[in-house]
Amino acid sequence: MPTPDPTWFERDPLELAPLLLGGVLRRADASGAVALRLTEVEAYRGSDDPGAHTFRGKTARNATMFGPGGHVYCYFTYGMHHAVNVVAGPEGSGWGVLVRAGEVVEGESLARERRSARRASAPTGELARGPGNVAQALGATLADDGAALLDEPSPGHRGGPEAHIEMTPLWSFEPAAEPPAHRTGPRVGVSGPGGDASAYPWRFWLPGEPSVSAYRAAVARRRSR
Repeated sequence: MPTPDPTWFERDPLELAPLLLGGVLRRADASGAVALRLTEVEAYRGSDDPGAHTFRGKTARNATMFGPGGHVYCYFTYGMHHAVNVVAGPEGSGWGVLVRAGEVVEGESLARERRSARRASAPTGELARGPGNVAQALGATLADDGAALLDEPSPGHRGGPEAHIEMTPLWSFEPAAEPPAHRTGPRVGVSGPGGDASAYPWRFWLPGEPSVSAYRAAVARRRSR
């Protein structure tokens, strides 16, 4: 099925997160397209969630999370990598779902090329394992923040017949025909109250998938002097 109407994403992230599992998230640009069958996600619930970027309100960095559902929230973290989220809920809620892992189902060679540009090659099942690798496989950067999840139109041509194709990155999401069975547990690497496993078991994953992360509790980071 095509990307759902934006209102499909305007759900509580605890409802949307398991519906994203097994669905296909795709990003296409002039380099090509990469698509992931989502295997692991985490829900974040705004002002009700001390682990959420939006817990303390709207900022320039997290503004996309306060927009309507059905958009991409992309941020840069730890000075190391980008991460991709699907904005959930109605406008103003500050809700979203982090894409933690996926299986590359289209564009494996491009995903592998992007991976090898920064580090050693990885087994196929681990190309998009972890939020940083998800963003890298898809080619997502801060320029993608706020992008809408749409049906993909044909790329436009500019200039004469020998001109290259210019394409703005295009995002789409195709839900699974039937939501697959999943498991839940604590979110990975969330510190403080938001990392309470009993209060916030808001990680959702497909069992038996090699792309799913191994659980790691948060480690306090020292501030550099």
